[in-house]
Order: sequence, then structure tokens, then C-alpha cells
Amino acid sequence: MHERHEQLPTGLRGFLIRMGRIDRRWIYLAVAISISVPMLAGLRFPEVPGRMATATFDAIETVPAGSRVLISYDFDPASAAELEPMANAMLHHCASKGHRIVLMALWPLGKQLADDAVRDILLEFHPEKVEGVDYVQLGFKTGNEGVIKLMSTAVAEAYSADAKGTPLAGLPIMEGVRTVGDFDLVVSVSGGTPGSKEWVQYADGAMPEAFTFVTGTTGVQASQLLPYYPKQMEGMLIAIKGAAEYEMLVTSKYPVDHADDRLSLGRKRMGPQFVAHLLIIGLIVLGNAAMIAGRGVKGGRR
Repeated sequence: MHERHEQLPTGLRGFLIRMGRIDRRWIYLAVAISISVPMLAGLRFPEVPGRMATATFDAIETVPAGSRVLISYDFDPASAAELEPMANAMLHHCASKGHRIVLMALWPLGKQLADDAVRDILLEFHPEKVEGVDYVQLGFKTGNEGVIKLMSTAVAEAYSADAKGTPLAGLPIMEGVRTVGDFDLVVSVSGGTPGSKEWVQYADGAMPEAFTFVTGTTGVQASQLLPYYPKQMEGMLIAIKGAAEYEMLVTSKYPVDHADDRLSLGRKRMGPQFVAHLLIIGLIVLGNAAMIAGRGVKGGRR
């Protein structure tokens, strides 16, 4: 017995119905192409800085030059794709302003990420910086929010020495630092708990009177932090989009003459994301149009 193919309408309606029945593997291929081609081509789009990125830039920019800054690397490689671009740009921004930078980590692998940033960003673009005078790495300290609470009372009780074992009392950059309130700016690049939320909750009421606090966070964690912006958090960067916008602001005012790809990771990663999102939106519209066009038409073979 022979099968009969369904007679589909012609014209636009027929085209939409056929598109609605397309093999899903073609959709997977289209998504793969929309991501891989922009990545291989290094496609970038101009970013228009939004309110949050601008507020973050302004918060760091308005802190007087030479101020003491604490940057906490509260993430690990699992969220580095989102957070590393903004962490790099923040470190370059602080160094360009002449701030004295103290690095630490509440996550075990955050210390390694901070070390990489010192090597690839701080010393690459600011080779004149002197360890112990212009910057210092305190390293990872176990204890989660307990570390923050302890630092709000006495930094020396949480960290008696830097990551290399040098007593803090012998470091010029730490002279006069008793509590976390003695920093002019605190930055948490946060991938979860402990991170930015804990800095707000456990810094012993020092914010925002004692120091300016800004954060960079993943898209997943952003909803937990939005209630704290802009009162407790004067600036907030969200995921790759926030990183790309902030990079535009930082590199526009503080450009580098070599290896600038390290300060444009956010913009490079926004290209594939932008194209893939356009494709997905188009597929959603096409799918709904196909559903409407196919009403009253029997599907499949008979």
C-alpha cells in the first residue's frame, strides 16, 4: 500500500509550515555556526555602557589617586569566563589610577587567578609597580564569611603575613591598615558564596561610610545582589555584558599599546553571544509563526 504525502499550502504559509517541521539537527547546526564563526573571526560589536557599568567606572575613578584598594577574587575557573574579563579591567583601572592594590581570595583557586592577573595584567601594563609597596598578594584564607568578619575587626588576625610569608607589619603598603575600614575601595569579583553578598552582610557596618564598594558578578548571582545596589554597592557589573561595557570605559580612558586582547575579553565573548541570541530570537519568532500557519493542517504522513 502506497503512502500519500500531505499536500501543503503554497506560498508563505506553506514555507512556514515546512520550517516548523524542519529536522532539529539543522537548528543545532545553525546555533553551532552562529557561535563558532564569530569566535573564529574575532567579531566584536560596539558596546554602549549602561548605568551600572558607568556607576562602577565612576566609583573607582572618583576614589583619590594613591588610595588603598582591596580586591577579593571570590571565584574559580568555573565562572572565569564571565568574571575574568571584568577582574582584569578592574585591576588595570585601579593600577592606572595609581591606587595601591591588595589582593586576596575567599575561594581556594581565587589565589591562582589573582596571581595570573598580577603577571598578565598588572606587571604587563604597569611594570613599574613594586611588590610590597604598590601591590601585595595576601592569598586565600579559609573561613568564608568568617574571614570578612575577622577583617572588620583586625586584618592582622585574618592575615598575619602575605602569600610569600612576609609579615604585614613589614610591608609599606599595609602601613596604617588595622581593619577593612581602612581601605578606600573594596572590590569583590564574585562567583557565589562566599562573595559580594557576604562582604555586604559581614563587613561590620563599615559600608558605605568607610569605603566605596563595587562588585562584579555572574548573571546567576545578580538577582541576589540587586537589592544592595546602589546603596551598599556603588557599582555592579553583571556577567559578560557588564564586563564588555566596563572594558569600553576603561580602555577608552586608559588605553594600552600592546596585548590589548587581554583587556577586551568581554567584548570578544559578546560577539558570539550576540549572534547566537539573535538566531534564537529569530527561531522563536519563526516557530510561533509556523505554529499559527499550521493550524488546521494535518501533520506527518498518512
